[in-house]
Amino acid sequence: MQTPRISGISSMATRQVLAELAAAYRQQSGTEVAIESVGGVDAARRVQAGEAFDFVVLAADAIAKLVASGHVLADSRTDLVRSTVAIAVRAAQSDGPRPDVGSADALRRAVLAARSLGYSTGPSGTALLQLFARWGIADSLASRIVQAPPGVPVGQLVAAGAVELGFQQFSEMLHQPGIEVLGTMPAGCEIVTTFSGGVCTATKQAEAARALLAFMHAPAAADAKRRHGMEPA
Repeated sequence: MQTPRISGISSMATRQVLAELAAAYRQQSGTEVAIESVGGVDAARRVQAGEAFDFVVLAADAIAKLVASGHVLADSRTDLVRSTVAIAVRAAQSDGPRPDVGSADALRRAVLAARSLGYSTGPSGTALLQLFARWGIADSLASRIVQAPPGVPVGQLVAAGAVELGFQQFSEMLHQPGIEVLGTMPAGCEIVTTFSGGVCTATKQAEAARALLAFMHAPAAADAKRRHGMEPA
């Protein structure tokens, strides 16, 4: 008898937690879960193009747009995790001081002092640029700010020395080699994204996809979410 299989697509921020939850679901239900993780903009585009995914996990606003365009079933949206943005530098090459990012004022000074800054595509990157605009420093940073290509972790750019100060979801920084996470965004500057799942209208296995999302939302999944630097939504 063939093993049941459902497929999904997600943004990179949830890649590792979804892999763990998918493995746990397979063990419990016997259903194989295949998840492709790519840049969030690309994932949304592919769902809109009608690719045959059973479910999708993206930032909540992206899921809302897919519901509005008829590509995700409206009653299937399931909030899964809340993810905060963290700040990282290249792993210590010496015992020298690290930038202070413990307050809004300290972070602003660190940003202005950095030779280069890295940020990601998607809602967290947009929110970071909005923060710089509110601080009135966006123009002065324009020549020093680097957006990571879709699907490329900002931490990878930091580890390679391509950017000095990097900003991305903590879940993506957590397991990245070659970097040091200074902390999450300080009080008054928090950037928190809710990631949600939804059943794609292209699916032929809607109930199976709903069951998977319910499993991923359940309280029993909370420990896995925290292990990957996120909080249950």
